[in-house]
Amino acid sequence: MARLSMFSSFEGRTWWYRGKPYSRAELILDGLVHAIGLVIALAAGGFLIALAAQAVLPAIAVYVGSLVAVLAISLAFNLAPVNAAKRLLARLDQAAIFLLIAGTYTPILALLSGAANGPIILALVWGAAVIGIALKLLVPQHFGRLALALYLGIAWSGVLVFQALAEELPHSTLWLLLAGGVAYSSGIIFHLWERLNFHNVLWHCFVVAGASLHLWAILDCMVINRT
Repeated sequence: MARLSMFSSFEGRTWWYRGKPYSRAELILDGLVHAIGLVIALAAGGFLIALAAQAVLPAIAVYVGSLVAVLAISLAFNLAPVNAAKRLLARLDQAAIFLLIAGTYTPILALLSGAANGPIILALVWGAAVIGIALKLLVPQHFGRLALALYLGIAWSGVLVFQALAEELPHSTLWLLLAGGVAYSSGIIFHLWERLNFHNVLWHCFVVAGASLHLWAILDCMVINRT
């Protein structure tokens, strides 16, 4: 009886559960998408760490660690049964997005350490990300729209130093970074479109695509164009 009442308390829509379970096919495909993303992150990330110059290795380690963490946490959250553990994973899942955004910027902005705005923008990105992480860990039921705006604001803050990035980075890297940002941002449409079947799978396809493009971009500027 206690077990029944525990699960009944999760009925209906909440900040972490849409109130309608996904089908078995949706869960299987979602798990497959996450698995593909993790394989790419571990393989390409390990390759990146192995070949990166020592000067940028700490920044790259932060990036690869944040990428693997966000995919692993997202996989655990999306496949977990509806219970108290899933609610905890929801906090970590939403907080990890801020970690990934800041982690992705870290090696890119590290290249601008000699520019006037590079360290400032990096500090602002991490400061905003820490605020977002705190909101999602402490009061995840509040500020949902603010958090979404904060995700997008931090993610596109690189335009503030676009000129400096254009002077430092290869054109191919810039295009890959832009394509990754567009993929992430476009995927939000499917994340919010909950009436659409397989909307969560489509959202995570865009996430993996964006993450892969950004991983390729960092490989491009840190390894390929420096060999």
